[in-house]
Formats: sequence, C-alpha cells, structure tokens
Amino acid sequence: MPKKLIVFIFLFNTLYASEIAPVRIHYSGGGDWYGNKTTWTNILNKAKIDLMLPVGDRESAHKILDPEFKQSPIAYIAGHGNITFSDEEASELRNYLISGGFLFADDDYGMDNSFRRQMQKVFPELKFVELPFAHPIYHQVYAFPNGLPKIHEHDGGPPKGLGLIYEGRLVCFYSLNTDISDGCEDKEIHNDPPEKHEQALRMAVNILIYALLN
Repeated sequence: MPKKLIVFIFLFNTLYASEIAPVRIHYSGGGDWYGNKTTWTNILNKAKIDLMLPVGDRESAHKILDPEFKQSPIAYIAGHGNITFSDEEASELRNYLISGGFLFADDDYGMDNSFRRQMQKVFPELKFVELPFAHPIYHQVYAFPNGLPKIHEHDGGPPKGLGLIYEGRLVCFYSLNTDISDGCEDKEIHNDPPEKHEQALRMAVNILIYALLN
C-alpha cells in the first residue's frame, strides 16, 4: 500500500468522526439516475475490508441544489438515458468541483451525448481528454497498467478513461465503454465472471481513493 495512502487512512481515522459516503446525483431529463442500486454498497464494503477505511454502508442521493450535496467529497453520476442540468445546477456543480469536490461519471451505455453536453455547461472552457495509462488514478491502490478494465462490451473496442482537468487538477473522471458500475453490482445481477467483478471493484476503489487524496 502506498505510503501516502497509509498516512491518509491513519489521519482520517484519527481526525474525523464522520464516515465517507459518496453522493449520487439525482438529475433531471428522464435518465435512470437511480440505477446500479448495489454498486456503492459493494465498493464501500471492499474499501472497508481491504483498506480499513471508515466508510458508510452506501451512498446518499441528492439533487445538485440540495444543501446536503456539497457535504460529500465525491459525487457520482451514471445511467442509460438523458441527463439535463439547469443553469443553476451547472453553476453549483462547477463551484463544487473547483472547490475540491470530485465527480465520477460512469456511462451505463446511453448517457454519453447528453452527459457531455451538460458538462459543457459546467465547464465551457474545458474538453474531455483521455488520461494516459500512467495516470495515478490507475495505480492509486491497485495497478491497472493498461488503463480501465473492460467489463461489458457495449460498443466493442477498448474502454476509455476521460478527464476534465481544471487548473491542473482532475475534477471529473469519466469511464466510457466499459460499465464499471454494473461490474460492481451484486454478482447475480449481471452474472459477470468473478475476475470481472473483482476488476471493477478494484478500479472503483482506485477512483474513490484518488478523489479523497487529490
């Protein structure tokens, strides 16, 4: 385990009474923001078992303008359908991200076009870039020397790990053409092979830890 991570876990356990719990974005537009119901339960459980990290049992769910939204250090968005942010939501999400928050977006297969449009409202000056395999997010706890694991076929071809980088800091990680969220669900839901389930969980823990450390 990297020394930086060991120090972080020690300090978090020593200084903070609250448990780590991501916030799921309850968005408008008709997309299924509420899907992947067991994803975060399994991710957080793995972080608790493998890293002894003080985590909650599951994520919370809030709209971007809810006061509770900003209480979590990591936000999560996923789905198959349309996503829309109001101008006020886009502004609030921008403020959250440039103030230290982090967004993990996972395309369940079908949200790509609308998600990109909405993030252009949040960061009109930025474009998604594909992160190199040497990026720390692929090596935070578990090593993924070839980048994102391929969980589901979807469009075929390799998965892509995309990022929005604001003033040198990665504020949004977007996993495309793989479906990390589905891979993290209870095994019987998608019947993924055990090795795929484990890869998805490990990558998700990497993302969680990266969000907390950076």
